[in-house]
Amino acid sequence: MNDVVRAVYEIESALPLETAAATIAGEQSCGTFVRVARETDALRARHAAVVRDIEELPTSGLPPLPGAKGDWSSARRGRVSIDFPLANFGPSLPNLLAAVAGNLFELREVGALRLVDLELPAAFADAYAGPQFGVDGTRRLMERDRGPLIGTIVKPSIGLSAGELAELVRELAEAGIDFIKDDELQANPPGLPLHERVPVVMDVLKEVADRTGRLPMYAFNITDDIDRLAHNHDLVRDAGGTCVMVCVNTIGLSGTEYLRRRSELPIHSHRAMFGAFARSPQLGIAFTAFQKLARLAGVDHLHTNGLSNKFYETDEEVLASIRAVREPLLGGYGVLPVLSSAQSPGLAHRTYAATGTSDLLVLAGGGIHGHPDGSGAGVVAMREAWDAALTGEPLDDRAARVPALASALATFGRA
Repeated sequence: MNDVVRAVYEIESALPLETAAATIAGEQSCGTFVRVARETDALRARHAAVVRDIEELPTSGLPPLPGAKGDWSSARRGRVSIDFPLANFGPSLPNLLAAVAGNLFELREVGALRLVDLELPAAFADAYAGPQFGVDGTRRLMERDRGPLIGTIVKPSIGLSAGELAELVRELAEAGIDFIKDDELQANPPGLPLHERVPVVMDVLKEVADRTGRLPMYAFNITDDIDRLAHNHDLVRDAGGTCVMVCVNTIGLSGTEYLRRRSELPIHSHRAMFGAFARSPQLGIAFTAFQKLARLAGVDHLHTNGLSNKFYETDEEVLASIRAVREPLLGGYGVLPVLSSAQSPGLAHRTYAATGTSDLLVLAGGGIHGHPDGSGAGVVAMREAWDAALTGEPLDDRAARVPALASALATFGRA
């Protein structure tokens, strides 16, 4: 396996699965729709992708994607493994994607196609350094060596003045928050550009840290054109910041890796746009494959979604994503799973029981800022709920002693 990348797909086709799989392998390596003069047997032996396995699956019952060939009443579905010679593209993430996720989504031979997993050779570990901080480095910077890391997102996402942002950050820091991040919508807007936002936030955090002894981590959203990423990172670093955030799918894997090679801070990765690749069961790239690429590119924190979220993923899918992120990749590449989307204190016990770990960054936006007694009380409620979960204390027992938690449960419920 050291000389190939194995890509695993779920496909559905009105043609025999063997025919559809062979078409994918040919189109994405040295073949085309017809055998050409210089496509010799020797060349094919070196460069042709090879179908290694086809596992028949039940059909989906869904109509085919537009333009699919054949009579869909005879459709078959399967899990197909194809080996791509590493010599075709080398240990390069953008060129790997061109091979395993290039034109194949447009092929008429398939009425559904989804890249669900990748097995990568050691050459990628030699080429990509991966996460610089991960779980342990993040904990060290936060000075929180145990338990889940409790965080939030600035809300409202956009529109706060510098003074309003400073007031919110002070309230959160004084309540003992571990982590705050910009929303993915707030990067470098004219109303509160990054060069103004960074000193506003850092001045407040340093002032609170002088009194409390702890500096919360703030992930500044530095997403931008690639030639601006290093400048934006340096702006945060020079102000004493301890984290930067990027939207991986908007700057791309190469943009992320470019930042990783220059970064002195943890990279918090938001997966904005992920649903465009993954939501349809018939098309795109599943999280298992996506997260391997993001980890190789060098992110330290990776969003996985959370239980009872406001988006489309089921709890089972979210738990699978958390497991995938925690699974070693090429002997390492450990990252911190980030749980978000409609998280609140009532989910702590169920999340801890389902994941079996406290190596989590749990983000609550509305679940903290929507607390009837303010964002500070929201932080207290999240912290107390998770502490009760870790110590095995029933949630209602802890709530009876902590008014902020009782109010949170009354407001957000236990969903």
